[in-house]
Amino acid sequence: MTTSFVLLSDTHLPKRAKDLPAPLWADIDAADLVVHAGDWVDLATLDAIEARSRRFVGVRGNNDGSEFDDRLPLVARFAVEDLRFALVHETGATTGRERRMTEEYPDTDVLVFGHSHIPWDTVTPSGLRLLNPGSPTDRRRQPDHTWMRGRVDSRDLSVELVRLPPPVR
Repeated sequence: MTTSFVLLSDTHLPKRAKDLPAPLWADIDAADLVVHAGDWVDLATLDAIEARSRRFVGVRGNNDGSEFDDRLPLVARFAVEDLRFALVHETGATTGRERRMTEEYPDTDVLVFGHSHIPWDTVTPSGLRLLNPGSPTDRRRQPDHTWMRGRVDSRDLSVELVRLPPPVR
């Protein structure tokens, strides 16, 4: 069996954009699993993504108010095929991240995180895959808005960073 997925984070709606980009909505509609690593800002985005997802996993971030407390955890753990995932909003400083996350998530194959708005895809010496999809609405110091899509087939994980240039004004 193969599972398709979308990874996104830091949507910050409606502060950073009025809506998610249309290509991202198309990816959400097509995916078997949608994973959001926090900083939603409004519940309407959570409701819309949940409604359009076949399967959904999300966490809350540092910009999400108390209204998210009963809806989303700070850390989520789940399995996709034969891979063990963990999802969290923030992992701290870049320096030492791989070592810290290996220690904090020893029984995890893939850790998805957000917060920085900067895409990240590395594998630690222990084999832990670290993925940050960036942000589809607030690119900060990045040239493009980003999210990730991919597939899991048993233990085989493939991930693609999707880049969407900002609109020309």
